[in-house]
Amino acid sequence: MDGTETGWGRPAEPAPRWRALLDRRRHGSRTVEDPPAEPEREAALPQQPQPYTPLPSRPERRPFNPLEARAAFEERQRQAQQAAPPTQQQPMPPRPLNPLDPRHQSRQQPDTNGQPHSFFSPSARPVPRDYPQVRASAAAPAPPAPPPPIAQPPVAPPPVAPPPMAPPPSLPSLLRPAAAAPTSPAGARIEWRQTRPDDEMERAVAVLRRKLGKPRVLAFANPKGGVHKTTATVLAAATIGSVRGRGVLAWDDNELRGTLGLRAGSARHARTIKHLLADLMQIENLHGDGLHGELDGYLRHAADGSYDVLAGEENPRFAQRLDQATVRRVMDLLRRTHDVVCVDTGNNVESVNWQTVMRQADQLVITTVPREDAAFTADWMLDVLDDSGMGDLVSNAVTLISCPSPGPLPMLADFAKHFATRTRAVAVVPYDPALEVGSSIEYQDLQQETRQAWLRAAAVMVEPFAE
Repeated sequence: MDGTETGWGRPAEPAPRWRALLDRRRHGSRTVEDPPAEPEREAALPQQPQPYTPLPSRPERRPFNPLEARAAFEERQRQAQQAAPPTQQQPMPPRPLNPLDPRHQSRQQPDTNGQPHSFFSPSARPVPRDYPQVRASAAAPAPPAPPPPIAQPPVAPPPVAPPPMAPPPSLPSLLRPAAAAPTSPAGARIEWRQTRPDDEMERAVAVLRRKLGKPRVLAFANPKGGVHKTTATVLAAATIGSVRGRGVLAWDDNELRGTLGLRAGSARHARTIKHLLADLMQIENLHGDGLHGELDGYLRHAADGSYDVLAGEENPRFAQRLDQATVRRVMDLLRRTHDVVCVDTGNNVESVNWQTVMRQADQLVITTVPREDAAFTADWMLDVLDDSGMGDLVSNAVTLISCPSPGPLPMLADFAKHFATRTRAVAVVPYDPALEVGSSIEYQDLQQETRQAWLRAAAVMVEPFAE
């Protein structure tokens, strides 16, 4: 086997000439200049095997060793860069021209008029045409400017009269329920207008505020029990006292243990008519402020201070001491200190106490409810008084009908029509849940409709005496 071939018929190593050509191709240049070969001679001479010559090794970059000194590494990198063939740099592309650059505009060629052609130069704009009419109007003198207006002196605005003062709210307007606040969209003007006063309520208040000429006694009577005599006595005193402010008293003259002292007034003490009679002679001799101060120790006062209360005795045996003379003395004493005295009478029309109060009364108030038994008893009492010579008191009486339950009452209209023929006036007061439980009576707890009804009823009671 020839030394240049392997066992497979292929040369083991390239020929030395092909090795040199490969080296020059790989390194980009010749390392050894070889003379041109003579084709005839090479073709004539047989090829001889050449000894193997190793290829020169090219410099290679070694990887960076972190343990090697930095100076030696940089020196080796510099030698490798010097041994590497220089690379040909590509020329930079030309920079695009900016039409706004003044240097570019200065290099432009002038146009036929000698001015650079630019859309951004004012001088490059076309010259406007010459119009004779425009030139003539421009040469004409401008008209003189009008003189400035003469400033007028400021005129003071006329004085504005102050708005009229609204009158103070009256009692009926306070008794009426407050109207809901008007609603309006945002930005709208809200005008507050005073509501029209109720003529009937104004008239009732005016009657109660008048002078009565002298102290007056209002007797609330009906021999039938459970007809709201005590309730009517308390509410009449509270209504009149709320308008007049003072000088009103409610007296419990029921000889059979009345309850007016429990349902009206604050129990600051336990004194009753019994204690007043024990010191009656001493109190009768007082006058002025001394009399008022001494009598005040035997009276109870309402929560709002609108009226006073003289409570009755709880012992039934005490009724024997209330004879005609004693009742008159007590009545005269109360007239000296109060303008209106409301008396809650008992159920015995044959007692001296009851008959004395009837003769001392200025106004009789018949209390009843829309029931047949109550109405029959009230009608019988009027006959008794008429037979006793008190016909004027009966004809001037006021019938007060109290509604014991809510809703329509079938006999109410018939009873009102009947008593209108026997008495001067008939007043109807509605049902109120605050009076249902039978406990302490507070005038402020009543409904608006109830207070208005009692205001009208009280005005009817005192109207004949109002000056």
